[in-house]
Amino acid sequence: MTGAVVHQLEGAEGAFRAIVLDGGPEWMNPPSAAVYGEPVDGCPVRIHSRCLYGEIFESTNCDCRWQLQESLRIIRKHGSGVLVYLDQEGRGAGLFAKAEGYELSQKKGLDTFASYAALGYKADSRSYGDAAALLAQLELKSVQLLTNNPAKISALEAAGIKAEMRQLVQPDPSGETVRYLAAKEVHGHAILPRPA
Repeated sequence: MTGAVVHQLEGAEGAFRAIVLDGGPEWMNPPSAAVYGEPVDGCPVRIHSRCLYGEIFESTNCDCRWQLQESLRIIRKHGSGVLVYLDQEGRGAGLFAKAEGYELSQKKGLDTFASYAALGYKADSRSYGDAAALLAQLELKSVQLLTNNPAKISALEAAGIKAEMRQLVQPDPSGETVRYLAAKEVHGHAILPRPA
């Protein structure tokens, strides 16, 4: 990591700062962040890994798009906070692995974790050190992390950033999303019961 570029962007609900880490010329899509207001310790933060299917194709097989939108709503309502965006598609295995996992899941009736295992991929190979580096550049020592993934909490705390989990609970997920959430819960995510 050799530094970062910071600039302003205009958004539908006001201006914010963009930060893009410089990892060198071989890193085409480095970690980045949208910074709203003037974040201070305890502000809401979302660490989000790219999901083409959910964010762009609007698939409801996962909860990624909902988590992203809900996190931005919470951050904007709070008046300050940070969205860290990581290019870690397919839980870090990449888009092709993700596509293979979905294909096998649909053919064999497996969840994506079981499909990844059958294909020889790790269940989750993401890392969050770069997210911690971005937050450290903002001089944040504690955050309210918008997540259901305890691994993100552990990674920030290992980097010296105190993280309190604020779980995100989708109120009306589709049937496919419910199955996805159930698989995530089995594999260590903290999924709260949905409101009745």
